Amino acid sequence: MGYSRRDFLATAVVGSLSLGLEGQESKATEPARAATDPTTGKRPIIVCAKNGLNYLDEAFGMLRGGADTLDAALRVIRGPEDDPNNDSVGLGGIPNEEGVVELDACCMHGPTRRAGAVGGVRNIKNVSLVAKAVMEHTGHVMLVGEGAERFAVAQGFPRENLLTEHSRKIWMLWKEWQSSRDWWGPGIDAPNWKAPETVPDSELWQQRIQKLEEIAAGLAIEPEFRSAAIHRVLFPPTGTIHCSALNEKGEISGCTTTSGLAFKLPGRVGDSPIIGAGCYTDQDVGSAGATGTGEQNIKVAGAHTIVENMRRGMSPQEAGLDALKRIVRNFNGDHNKLRFMDMTYYVLRTDGAYACVSLWEGYSPTDPHGMAIHDGTRRIEKSVGLLKGNSQEFPPVPKIPPELLKNSDYYK
Repeated sequence: MGYSRRDFLATAVVGSLSLGLEGQESKATEPARAATDPTTGKRPIIVCAKNGLNYLDEAFGMLRGGADTLDAALRVIRGPEDDPNNDSVGLGGIPNEEGVVELDACCMHGPTRRAGAVGGVRNIKNVSLVAKAVMEHTGHVMLVGEGAERFAVAQGFPRENLLTEHSRKIWMLWKEWQSSRDWWGPGIDAPNWKAPETVPDSELWQQRIQKLEEIAAGLAIEPEFRSAAIHRVLFPPTGTIHCSALNEKGEISGCTTTSGLAFKLPGRVGDSPIIGAGCYTDQDVGSAGATGTGEQNIKVAGAHTIVENMRRGMSPQEAGLDALKRIVRNFNGDHNKLRFMDMTYYVLRTDGAYACVSLWEGYSPTDPHGMAIHDGTRRIEKSVGLLKGNSQEFPPVPKIPPELLKNSDYYK
């Protein structure tokens, strides 16, 4: 992965934040108008995060064949959950700080207006299906932790070790490297939180990179995988996939699944299993879901906010941008903090109109945010970014000068 993924590219905003956002929104709205114009909406249609792209063909075929919308959406979701090489959800997810994989998921079925969710589940791979089982076989909406695991086993889901050798080695590398650099301590929203210095000590960073490479070699991490493993240690990933499906009759469902923040505190639950944050579906209006910085999305009830905005007449794009503005407002427009978070919303209205919006334009110029879509044609479309430039990963560390990396394969 290129050095530019770490390199924060957003420039200073001229004038007040409100004027900046207004200019960005007006500029961003026009290119995506075709995607949000209700006259261009198609049914059936499936929208999801980009990591669901490879599973859209089968799911779309299910919709065309008359399958339930939630079953079609879950088919997309289960793809990454079953893939041991995808360390963002399900089997092989990056574990918490104790080396245990904990998974979260929720689903909403528009036609019957039901919902199910699970949080902090261990030893069960397909938590999206467990969330559906909660919806169908209990009088509850959410089960968590050990109770959710016992329920899953009672429903016939097998217990299995979710920590693959691939993910275990990443965790071991993190354990030896991180020491005090973890999720403990005040968060970005703490009043006295300060961003790190942007210019590191060159000799210190050279030593850090060399030390990580030595540890990785000692852990028998394959040479071709060391760059990716080191990246996950220095910049812990968030892994999530959302999917919403709409059939020809206008029935709609949505679901979201995740392994959460890498190396998180045990028991941490983000926005993905929270009805109204990580996912919200209303048969009368539409569906929305999210990937990104879960803590910030919970505080604005992002998915519910978007659906309610559409109920009041906003287009999918306008509804999503409004939710993003609420995140910006919570930090008083402070770009020194906002650059360390990101959020992408996937929005689908019951008439087939859709939008993908994000707080920043992408992780880097070569890695823009976007949404996978299938309405007869499978494709990825770029998101509309509220703020210009790219987010910087968290926990924050200073930028590493390119000249320090010329003898390292870390960012190649």
